[in-house]
Amino acid sequence: MNYKNLDKLILVDADGVLLDWEWAFSVWMQERGYTLTADNKKSYYLHHHYNELSLEDAPKMVRQFNESAAIGFLPPLRDAMFYVKRLHEEHGYRFHCITSVSLDKNAIKLREKNLSKLFGKTTFERVVCLDTGAPKDEALAEYQDTGCWWIEDKPENALAGHQAGLRSLLIEHGHNMHYRHDHIPLVKNWREVYALITDQSV
Repeated sequence: MNYKNLDKLILVDADGVLLDWEWAFSVWMQERGYTLTADNKKSYYLHHHYNELSLEDAPKMVRQFNESAAIGFLPPLRDAMFYVKRLHEEHGYRFHCITSVSLDKNAIKLREKNLSKLFGKTTFERVVCLDTGAPKDEALAEYQDTGCWWIEDKPENALAGHQAGLRSLLIEHGHNMHYRHDHIPLVKNWREVYALITDQSV
């Protein structure tokens, strides 16, 4: 890897970090007759979220959703759009997105267009699309010991980043709010991410 200004490079996941995948998926699932459970926010595993969804069928539904037209129209997560644009436009940060969305060519194009439309055409220097649900250890290894910020919502991927010598932050959700690691701060929103990265209160 030979990227310039690594101190101005931020690595990010997409779903659950930049984009509200969970909300969009729940709308899509309910349109197909699935009913959300009362405690759906507490588990990372989707078969716990829907009464009619089995453990075996959950990955199939995720892949089907990720490879549908809907993946190109996900809304931003919370305040992500405002603060990502500030980091890029006011502070000169560039972003590399590492997302386990799909290897389908159309899904990749839709993901790239969705990010570009919401966050700006110049914000993302690189978008790395891995297979649906794929681990990110190998992709993160390319940035080994660079000290870049790495922002995730899945504890396993945040830990993989930490072990690769990155500065991991974990975006809080119901499924990870009880995760604790001395070197992986849990942040509620991008306002907190912005404050940590720029070392200033907002």
